[in-house]
Amino acid sequence: MAEAPDLAGRLTWPPAVPAGWRLEARDSVTSTNAEAGALAAAGCAERTVVVAREQTVGRGRQGRSWTSPPGNLYASVVLRPQRPLAEAAQLTFVIALALADGIAALGPATPPRLKWPNDVLVGGAKISGILLESESAGGPNAAWVIAGTGVNIAHHPADAAIAATHLAEHMARPVSIGDLLHAYLTALDGWYARWLAEGFAPVRAGWLDRAQGLGEAVRVRTARETFSGRFDSLTADGALVVTTDDGQVRQVTAGDVMFGGARAAGD
Repeated sequence: MAEAPDLAGRLTWPPAVPAGWRLEARDSVTSTNAEAGALAAAGCAERTVVVAREQTVGRGRQGRSWTSPPGNLYASVVLRPQRPLAEAAQLTFVIALALADGIAALGPATPPRLKWPNDVLVGGAKISGILLESESAGGPNAAWVIAGTGVNIAHHPADAAIAATHLAEHMARPVSIGDLLHAYLTALDGWYARWLAEGFAPVRAGWLDRAQGLGEAVRVRTARETFSGRFDSLTADGALVVTTDDGQVRQVTAGDVMFGGARAAGD
């Protein structure tokens, strides 16, 4: 595959990955998650990472589309944690922490923050999303988990339903796809190993340390209702804990969260 210059004018395609990772670089795919899922089903090794210059059918959470022109990071990793499917869902928080740490390592002017359940924010605007997909091993455990990430590096959609940004707006120097991919996978090595060895508790603590809006007013929209309250914490398995305006303590396992008086996407 021919190399192409990145934003800093250096040749970095295919990008380099840390030791222990197997790179599958593509010019264009429908989605990196679909490509990684096919490789996982065919028996590829854990820590295989699919990265593409563009996605033609990028996907986000809850079936939403993800705009995927060249210049940003589109990557999906294959993990085989040998954990029950419900427990494997905690990897959303592991991936979010690794992305936040990887972005922070590059030195943006504003440190990244995390928004429940799966967004990374810089300057209060969305810079990245995460899509987790898994396959059962025929019993309670996951045969594999695909963790897909899209990170806005060079640009972001102007018509996004919520405030969005891209990394170049927050950097004093150009950053390449390879720079971010290497930093992210390096951080993921550490957080994934810690989750496997110690469980969700340290991940939960790390996530809360970086949480956007902790202790502040939020508006939550689930499939059945919308309510307002205060974002108080996460449960031991990652559900959002909100004290509603009428004093009820609610645990939310799926939904959209907006801060203050902002309207949820799609309202």
